[in-house]
Amino acid sequence: MSTNRIQFQPGLPLAEFFRRFGMRAQCQQALFEMRWPSGFVCPKCSFTRHSRHERGTRLLLQCCECRRQTSLTVGTVFDASKLPLTTWFLAIHLLTQSKTGMSALQLMRDLGVSYRSAWLLKHKLMQVMFGQERGRKLETLVQIDDVFVGGERQGGGVGRVAPNKVRVVAAVQSSPQGKAIYTRLDVVPNWQKTTIARWALKALAPDAHVVSDGLATFAAVKEVGFTHEPIIVNSTGKAAGAHPRFLAVNTTLGNLKTWMASTFKGFKLSHYSQRYLAEFQYRFNRRFDLRAISIALLSDAIGSQPWRQASLRQRMPAEIGA
Repeated sequence: MSTNRIQFQPGLPLAEFFRRFGMRAQCQQALFEMRWPSGFVCPKCSFTRHSRHERGTRLLLQCCECRRQTSLTVGTVFDASKLPLTTWFLAIHLLTQSKTGMSALQLMRDLGVSYRSAWLLKHKLMQVMFGQERGRKLETLVQIDDVFVGGERQGGGVGRVAPNKVRVVAAVQSSPQGKAIYTRLDVVPNWQKTTIARWALKALAPDAHVVSDGLATFAAVKEVGFTHEPIIVNSTGKAAGAHPRFLAVNTTLGNLKTWMASTFKGFKLSHYSQRYLAEFQYRFNRRFDLRAISIALLSDAIGSQPWRQASLRQRMPAEIGA
């Protein structure tokens, strides 16, 4: 049996990570080079010469022309955080290098911070992932399925009526051989055709050929211009999941459910569902190069707007069909 190249790739070892980003000065330099790869440019007057000043643990860059001071982290997801950059960098590494991700509770223990700080840090980074993935469009051959994800709560219902479950359209771009390449996971408020039509226009590239089961609502993708191949599956359960035309999406959903069951306990999926799904999607779609994913998330965090706790605590509505 051949070795799965993606599964057994080495990734970025923790020892190497600490050699590169274990000190505050190293993190500051990495942040500086990513924000200004061609050298510092003053945001006020565009002058390039500057001086550096330390204020506690913060690095300030002062323009030699207009004298304006610019924080190294201002305007990024790190803005106004009291956590040191070394903690942020380590959190990024831990969240991206683990196949199953990491809960806020585990981050609290590994980072040595309070649970509130760990929760806020994790949700800020998940919001960065969501921002990067929301515009993804799947191309060529796309397998789709309808699914409820989440779990039961004490005293609630069971099955699809459980209060902590959400409706999700799961889509996987696959190779001609049926191997999963990229995925999109979108929360939807219902299974109406108008909702699926909106989803298709947002999630699919013009050349997408959609393969689905016989659910009537999926016919909406054809009504908005995509080719659609419905396949009626007479079997149920594991036999239906093993159908070769749905293997990529069913395998991806199996990994998603395993991740949720093994990593999180008692979290509000129905409240922050799209953010949690974006974390899985972000990591899945960049799994081909584990050494690069930490740097990718760091770069995306620098390009992201600041997020405050009040905004992150608000319920995330379904973007599609809401």
